[in-house]
Amino acid sequence: MRPEQHRQADGAAKPARLKVGFVLARSFTLSAFALFIDTLRLASDEQDRSGRVLADWQVIGSTRHLINSSCGVQVAPTSDFVDPTNFNYIVVVGGLLTVENPVDQQTITFLRQADAKKVPLIGVCTGSFILAAAGLMKRHESCVSWLHYKEFRERFPDLGVRSDRLFNLDRQRGSCAGGSSAADMAALLVRKYISRDAERNALEVLQIEKARTTADIQPRRPLYDDYDDARVKAAMITMEQFVDGSISIQKLAAMVGLSRRQLERIFLDKTGMSPAKAYNRVRMERAKSILVQSKAPLIEIALDVGFENASQFTRTFKRTFGQTPSQHRAAASRVH
Repeated sequence: MRPEQHRQADGAAKPARLKVGFVLARSFTLSAFALFIDTLRLASDEQDRSGRVLADWQVIGSTRHLINSSCGVQVAPTSDFVDPTNFNYIVVVGGLLTVENPVDQQTITFLRQADAKKVPLIGVCTGSFILAAAGLMKRHESCVSWLHYKEFRERFPDLGVRSDRLFNLDRQRGSCAGGSSAADMAALLVRKYISRDAERNALEVLQIEKARTTADIQPRRPLYDDYDDARVKAAMITMEQFVDGSISIQKLAAMVGLSRRQLERIFLDKTGMSPAKAYNRVRMERAKSILVQSKAPLIEIALDVGFENASQFTRTFKRTFGQTPSQHRAAASRVH
């Protein structure tokens, strides 16, 4: 055994430094990758010197070809696939769900080898979809963004998933909703493998006051954040769970412990709109997200949010946002 290694509790050798291997999917999310790796970088050395003193990292892949992120910035792998036990963790950074075969078969084989050798695997952003598709999330409850919750349930109906928490980490698996929560998950690894001082150093340089934990709740869209009444929030969260419009206002009221009349009074008082109008807004917000996140045809999106045809959906969308779904998608495409 090399002098820079020591033994884990199960007898396997592991690097003395925290070592992380990153696998990037085609059209991966650059922000999640950057925040995760920068947290490691800043924790590894003092005063932002970027030395790999206490941590090390590699972008590993089946080739050295450049990998496009979802925003177009390219990243080159720094290492071929090596023995996965060289790393404490293998982190799979996902991205756009519209990409077919986000990783190749060699990558899937490598991830399964890592699993066989008891190397923990972490799915960041939609990386949990990649691990699930490889059959590697069967005993882990995946944390995904609320944007991706429905699709995860549809693709993997037998797997546990939640969209209320930022990330989840157990002994052999981790999953992270993406975005800024990638820094929170990386900070947890730094605290576990290096020190609290190293974690504090990294977060201070990143201008993050405090790392969030596995118990923290995912931020939701501003529609919810505008209201502090627990009954309104509970009703709106329930609306999101039935975004296809399949729950009546009467039943919605009963599910939050109110009569329909009580619910209507509370909504008018706290939000200035009826529960029916709020429900419509929740459905339109979901449609708006799907339009940007996918290339799904309008009729498919219309059906997803409870409309019988695309023309009815288009009219409601324009009445809500002042532009048609096609106009919104085209405008978002120009921005990105």
